[in-house]
Amino acid sequence: MIRVLIADDQEMVRRNLRRILESAPDLRVVGEAADGVAAVERARVLRPDVVLADIRMPRRDGLAVARELAGPGVPDPVRVVVITTFELDEYVYAALRNGACGFLLKRSGPALLIEGVRAAMAGDLLVSPQLTVRLLAHLSGRSRPEGEELTERELAVARLVARARTNAEIAAELFVTPGTVKTHLANIQRKTGARNRVAIAAWVWETGRSG
Repeated sequence: MIRVLIADDQEMVRRNLRRILESAPDLRVVGEAADGVAAVERARVLRPDVVLADIRMPRRDGLAVARELAGPGVPDPVRVVVITTFELDEYVYAALRNGACGFLLKRSGPALLIEGVRAAMAGDLLVSPQLTVRLLAHLSGRSRPEGEELTERELAVARLVARARTNAEIAAELFVTPGTVKTHLANIQRKTGARNRVAIAAWVWETGRSG
């Protein structure tokens, strides 16, 4: 059972999100928050598997919530999926850089919302399809300092992560074991400074290593 905390300042939206999420047999809403400060406090007490946070909330927005619960330097991060009605590229990029493991438009529909929570739980990234192409184009046009060079196999793994492949799919494609994939991922994170799969994907696109 995936335990979810919903953070949105509109009661009707929270009610609708709860109804959608609890229609899935493997999801359960364990709490709600009407602003960003309450979201962080409740998340630290309830320790949900995933926090679903609106990007615009009183006192603290969804970007700040993601940074405090899942951002760089957080010792025990919580998975955060940011949701919004605003189709702005800068929001997507900021959310992912702040540690969010998903970014969904509220109008994307119930099925994608449920899959976004499941993807976060699995350690994968899900961004609303309407935003994905523009996001990747934005990332590929940026540059950042490079860390230690990856081996050819590590780079191959990183590229597949950027294409949203699971560990099992990467293992099958590269003819290695899932355990070997995990070892490569650990090395990639150490060399690039990426703390999760989302950050690995961002590194691939930012440094022009997508192939």
